[in-house]
Amino acid sequence: MPTTITICDTCKREGWDATSGTTDGEALAALVEAAAATAEGVVTRRHSCLMGCSGACNVTVQAPGKMAYTLGRFDPTEEAAQGIVDYAARHSAAETGVVPFREWPLPIKGHFVTRHPPLADEG
Repeated sequence: MPTTITICDTCKREGWDATSGTTDGEALAALVEAAAATAEGVVTRRHSCLMGCSGACNVTVQAPGKMAYTLGRFDPTEEAAQGIVDYAARHSAAETGVVPFREWPLPIKGHFVTRHPPLADEG
């Protein structure tokens, strides 16, 4: 199963320019989608409001049976998007989803908000 990056497409950072017609979340989503287009084991999706408005822009990284993470406080930049995708690829490759700190891409360090244990199998 691939790791899914969910990008909040309604995120608006402080000082967001409403005249741009594009939210900061939409801008980050487009960059993450482009960076993930050739990444192995990674898929993306957009979702309206991850409820982390005070720390926008927000994403989640999750896969069945693995530790899941919420990351936030991103600027919508190519560097941030590539770091998110690189981390998700490592998450996908890790059996439990836990990526050692030494392997975290620099652009995601300091952006972790929460982590969630996998749900128990109900089988």
